[in-house]
Amino acid sequence: MDPLLKALQRQQAEMVATLRQLVEAESPSTNKPAVDLCGAIIAKMAQQMGAKVRSLLSRNTGNHLRAEFPSHRKPVAPQILLLGHMDTVWELGTLRRLPFRARQGRAYGPGAYDMKAGIVVALFAIRSLQELGVPLKRNVVLLVNADEEIGSPSSRPITEREGRRSDCVLVVEGAHGPRGALKTARKGVGEFEIHVQGRAAHAGIEPEKGASAISEIAKQLLYIESIADIKRGVTLNTGIVQGGSRINVIPAEAIAKVDARIARAHDAARIEKRLRGLHPFDRRTRVTVTGGFNRPPMERTAQTVALFERARRLARPLGISLTETAVGGGSDGNFTAALGVPTLDGLGAVGDGAHAAHEHVVIRELPRRAALLAHLIASLAS
Repeated sequence: MDPLLKALQRQQAEMVATLRQLVEAESPSTNKPAVDLCGAIIAKMAQQMGAKVRSLLSRNTGNHLRAEFPSHRKPVAPQILLLGHMDTVWELGTLRRLPFRARQGRAYGPGAYDMKAGIVVALFAIRSLQELGVPLKRNVVLLVNADEEIGSPSSRPITEREGRRSDCVLVVEGAHGPRGALKTARKGVGEFEIHVQGRAAHAGIEPEKGASAISEIAKQLLYIESIADIKRGVTLNTGIVQGGSRINVIPAEAIAKVDARIARAHDAARIEKRLRGLHPFDRRTRVTVTGGFNRPPMERTAQTVALFERARRLARPLGISLTETAVGGGSDGNFTAALGVPTLDGLGAVGDGAHAAHEHVVIRELPRRAALLAHLIASLAS
């Protein structure tokens, strides 16, 4: 058996215990003290492994964490960047109704799959290389941010800076599907708010004097649907609509929030131009559009495919038959890929249920995925 895999399989129970510790350190994106507490736990783990740890302060979000594992000699090549996040979509107190639990080969808990298990995989992969004395000629940097689930407003400049210093980026977000496919492409993400100002009037006495903001926004949303192009990977979803004040009042105001996804970077300007160019159907109303694309797409490139093929070769002796996929969700790997840095995503845990009550990871896959990541790091940093 592969020595790295053998060593990690002996540590499977410890991996689950570490995952439990991180899951039970609830860390909703919008609660800075909670995220910082989770970050302190991760920092201590990294420090115990000999990492040079820095807390990257953020006023409006949790602090971000940079842990540098130095090479065996002064590196002459760019670093290897492992990328992940510690924040979750789950509010404080979720553990009361969804406690961490391990049953029938799965570990459940809020944030387990997305993506605290990925942090566990990264830490144990590095530790296994240390314990077996595998020499590395490059520094390995683990960057764990605190705001990925809210669009990475504070961490994006940090991620891009570290990406530019790196030869490649390995993202430890969860693998995709039951076979644990790696992600070689992700969609870019945008958020737009459509605001319609109409004219209020009494719905019974003088409706003709009103201009319905709700009627106007309904027409706008039907038009927005027509802009989507599924074949090109362009989707537009209206997730929130609000408007009106009372049933007997012609509504003077309405707001819609639209999620936009693109597969190709050059579609961003076109979609943004069309949304910002909306004109009212009823000229008595006023339409205002704010927002934009906050995450570029991660497009499948020859460099990313080369990284994937390397991972696939290394996975075979571990009993893993790797496949690749493209997904609609974004990650911080989108930022580094957009810079032209080879980026491979989905190197974290195998599981399912991100952002859902059945969120879980497959326990027996934790050592194998950590072994795969360890081999990939060793092959790139040796």
